Amino acid sequence: MRTRICLNADVGELPGDNGRALDRAILDVVTRCNIACGGHAGDEESMAATIQAAVARNVRIGAHPSYPDREGFGRTRPSVSDQELEQSLLSQVRALKTIAHRQGASVAHLKPHGSLYNDAAKDESLAGIVVSICQRVGVPELLGPPDSALERKTREAGLVFVAEAFADRSYEADGSLTPRALPGAVMADEAMQLAQVVSIVEAGEVIARTGERVRVQAQTICLHGDTPGAAGSALALKRALVARGIEIAI
Repeated sequence: MRTRICLNADVGELPGDNGRALDRAILDVVTRCNIACGGHAGDEESMAATIQAAVARNVRIGAHPSYPDREGFGRTRPSVSDQELEQSLLSQVRALKTIAHRQGASVAHLKPHGSLYNDAAKDESLAGIVVSICQRVGVPELLGPPDSALERKTREAGLVFVAEAFADRSYEADGSLTPRALPGAVMADEAMQLAQVVSIVEAGEVIARTGERVRVQAQTICLHGDTPGAAGSALALKRALVARGIEIAI
């Protein structure tokens, strides 16, 4: 059997015509997308345009909600209660589902954004809130880091968990992503991205920023749409993987 991997991208995050053009370019490459739905970025116009572009390319659509933190791009945890957070996430995902429904499309999965993603990976209570959103809005799949609280809560709820790793982010020795404030956290070099993805897909491991070998079992690889040169890097990565006999699938 051939080795298979899904490619996904966070999209709908950059403003204006240039943002939509970049989204279309990266949607030409990936098989799943995670659409910003207002918490950290995105509005009704960007959601509608991104959904339309994804449908035209047969890319599976997902919601990409975050902490309500537009000023910090979802990378800081605001002082909100659990109830306020749950209502914000519910509103974000429902907004995307409503727009998708108008276009005859469906929202297949959810992937938390930024600090919410990192926090819910470790915090059982927060992971439970995220999973409850999937249940309440009828989203059957959740993307997140393997061996995390998100995975445990998703499986306990009887939903489908899709383990995710990253092409353009470095890892720490404990398997977490390197904080963006540290040098080398984001990898824009295509050769480094390819080496990391091949290691994940073929060996199930990455080399941490500090040199340790870290076990990472993933079913999907994220290509960030806001990383410099993202569209070109995504296409080069896909071609290199196919050339190695790795099938790109959902």
